[in-house]
Amino acid sequence: MGKCKTVWNRRDRGSCSTVIVGKDASVTGRVLLGHNEDDYDCTVQVHMVPRVKHKEGDTITFGDAGAVIPEVAETYAYYWSEMRAIDGISFADGFVNEWGVAVVSNSCRPCKVSEDDPQKDGLGYGLRRLIAERARTAREGVEIAAELVEKYGYFSARCYQICDKEEGWSFQVTTGPRYAARRVQDDEVYFIPNWYTIHEIDWNDTEHKNYYFSPDLVEYPIRRGWYTPAKEGDFSDFDFAAAYQQEADDTHNILRTRNAWRLLGHELTEARPFSYKLDRKLGIEDLKTVLRSHYEGTEDAAGPDYSVNPHRVDPNPVSLCNTMTAESSIVEFAEEAALTCIWRSCPKPCIGPYVPFYAGITTPPKGYSWLDPQIAQKTHFCPAAEELAYDPTRAYWAFRTLQYLTEFDYQGAHQLLHASIAEMEKGWAAEQPAVREAYRKLAAEDPQGAAAYLTGYTAAKAQAAWDWANAMIQKIGERKIIDNNDSLKPLYE
Repeated sequence: MGKCKTVWNRRDRGSCSTVIVGKDASVTGRVLLGHNEDDYDCTVQVHMVPRVKHKEGDTITFGDAGAVIPEVAETYAYYWSEMRAIDGISFADGFVNEWGVAVVSNSCRPCKVSEDDPQKDGLGYGLRRLIAERARTAREGVEIAAELVEKYGYFSARCYQICDKEEGWSFQVTTGPRYAARRVQDDEVYFIPNWYTIHEIDWNDTEHKNYYFSPDLVEYPIRRGWYTPAKEGDFSDFDFAAAYQQEADDTHNILRTRNAWRLLGHELTEARPFSYKLDRKLGIEDLKTVLRSHYEGTEDAAGPDYSVNPHRVDPNPVSLCNTMTAESSIVEFAEEAALTCIWRSCPKPCIGPYVPFYAGITTPPKGYSWLDPQIAQKTHFCPAAEELAYDPTRAYWAFRTLQYLTEFDYQGAHQLLHASIAEMEKGWAAEQPAVREAYRKLAAEDPQGAAAYLTGYTAAKAQAAWDWANAMIQKIGERKIIDNNDSLKPLYE
């Protein structure tokens, strides 16, 4: 990916939320991953990127950082959800590759950085894409990320969730070449807003069963005066989050943490938990409830019964689903990587359905992508302004228009939308066992036909969602004109 401009954009202002459910804590018997991608002023499209062979000596650079990285012989194919904005976005895109490895991230800024200590900062956006292109398992993705960060450095401060059907990992990286990674145990559930949540490190885990960490992870904060062990040479009291990040009265993080765990069924016992073991197993619907939440029925809600639009409160954003939410996704991993399903809602899950996008499709549904993936990669940091303008031939704008209409009367609109969404999602959920069985039968005799079947099924559901959005736009528009015309007058005065 070449650079589009001399001064690199390093936009990093999201407020994302992520849940990982360990395979033994999941009703599916496999890992579940839920993520709200929060950003602003962007459009969203979906790509299916094929495998690419590279010549010996080929290198790759990314438009927001300086590292020149040797290519591997062949990169893997992957599903890519791309957020496009003027000057590009370094830290928003999500990936699920052909092996069933998924990557999403959360900002954890600011972290502590010594101004007098030169930092390598060769990587930003590229880290997530290189994991998708090179990893066959989540664990391998962590190892790839660790090697890249140690060698090239990193210019932000984030947590990457790297998951497959067997394991979920939290890779928390600081500005510079340092990181800590911890595996979510099979019987645990993990939630993170926008701060570091790894605390203790098992320094004896040399086999990396549950931890990875950079070579000078503890020595660096000791030198900088950020951490002093209670007993010299004994690092058992080391706390990664405390050493590398200031404690802060971050209301947004506090609210999301408190309410996410409430909805997941656990009462908080610490300020920044990494994970908990729950007394029940979680499924897709549980993750939808968390990702759609505006803290309904609690004192943290913007107002009772949506009397205040939860997307239009001050300060913004506040709730898990908020004014900045650009896309929500739940990755339901399967034994066959092609049957891994990305349940996708865009831009806000509270006013749109989670549509099944299978990882094994060969092309994105019509209208959900408007660029060839190779062109999108080259222009990610320099899209043309006109490309981001309203275009009714692109599905994104139907859902965005629906969002705009709800802003004027969220209380009234949600009653119409929520009931319709629930009915549609219930029908889609009921279809999935038959869809998977049909794919498996086809795959045994005709792999290409099986892939075409998944592609057609995903396209049909994506089109149904698009048609639904247009129908809801019509219904809400008619109701506003007929039943509530006076409320529109201030918009035109």
